[in-house]
Amino acid sequence: MSGHNKWSKIKHKKAASDAKKSKGFSKIVRLLTVEAKAALGNRSAPNLKAAIEKARSVNMPSDTVERAIKKGESADASQMTAITYEAYGPGGVAIVIETLTENRNKTAAEIKHILSKRGLSLAGIGAASWAFQKEGVSWIPKITIEVNDTDLKQIAGIVEDLEDNDEVQEVFINAA
Repeated sequence: MSGHNKWSKIKHKKAASDAKKSKGFSKIVRLLTVEAKAALGNRSAPNLKAAIEKARSVNMPSDTVERAIKKGESADASQMTAITYEAYGPGGVAIVIETLTENRNKTAAEIKHILSKRGLSLAGIGAASWAFQKEGVSWIPKITIEVNDTDLKQIAGIVEDLEDNDEVQEVFINAA
């Protein structure tokens, strides 16, 4: 029987892990490019420094980091826009979604679609972010909400669906 040897199993596991790693790298490259453009290549700028640390934390090769920064410094770099979306999930959990995109309308439609599949909708500006405090590039919850196991499973599914989207950089929730 073909496809049932040890090498086949290793090959399929490696392909799956490489695909996941590649998706994470592409999100970080996008972030590095935007931050390099905003900082005009100044590596001591706080946001660019944080993006470089994030790349190092996932073991991104330094030449890939350098290429992303140089791409951001160039004049022909694409116009990426950082957009923050807010929503409320099961149990009243606040959700803050950080995105980087070239096409605002496409990203908004995709986020709305992902949320509507789960019976949720986007909230207005400031509707959920009041429950968080922005520190650097992350949102730290000021207030946490206790949720039951079923709500926690639903929230985990929502976060996973959102993070599968290429434009979504980070998803922050205030569930405890």
